[in-house]
Amino acid sequence: MPQADTAERLQKVLAAAGVGSRRACEDLIFRQRVTVNGRIAKLGDKVDPASAEIHVDGQRVITNTKLVYVALNKPRGVVSSLDDDKGRTELADFLGANFEQRLFHVGRLDAESEGLLLFTNDGGLAHKLMHPSYEISKTYLAEVVGPLPRTVGRALQAGVELEDGPAKVDSFRLVDAIGKTAQVEIVLHEGRKHIVRRMMDAVGHPVTRLIRTAVGPIRLGDLRPGGFRHLSAAEIAALFKAVGD
Repeated sequence: MPQADTAERLQKVLAAAGVGSRRACEDLIFRQRVTVNGRIAKLGDKVDPASAEIHVDGQRVITNTKLVYVALNKPRGVVSSLDDDKGRTELADFLGANFEQRLFHVGRLDAESEGLLLFTNDGGLAHKLMHPSYEISKTYLAEVVGPLPRTVGRALQAGVELEDGPAKVDSFRLVDAIGKTAQVEIVLHEGRKHIVRRMMDAVGHPVTRLIRTAVGPIRLGDLRPGGFRHLSAAEIAALFKAVGD
């Protein structure tokens, strides 16, 4: 049960979360399209927005205003750290003083890799996104040494042997080929260090540039290098759906 001093009417909480007007949210509750902590909500319910798990049509709605979900386009040459003791350019240099909350990055990218990194102060979601058992896919655009024979994709999908065990991609696609350089899209849910670079080394086509373009349902899009944006309510809901919440 919510604490009396923090409880608010459900339709007010939903409206504040951007679901719709209070009248529209009342209609959603009336039509039994809203659940709170696993049970169907009813008109007159009060909830604590900081702790209630609310779903509308099965999609998670974040009502805790202190939770932050951010996407950053990490530039090449930046270390995946918010507090680097060697004085190198780090992630905090781009997030700066924009957030009063302490944010954590979901996973890492090595210094020479670039692209999408997610940040949040939602420890539960971050843990699930990084845990291997949830098999959250990551999509990469890689420039590799070419020319690229057709057998490379089949070999990566079948699996290659690395020093710390076998690894395979979920999908592999040739995007472009120009002379001795090829661009490929690689999707995998592996999280081991330098996994894409090591796999491409194993098939004889080293990576010369690596960009992560998606984490699960979240895509990098046209976010400029060094830029960040808050995830939309639909994107946050998609992340929770991806981990089964």
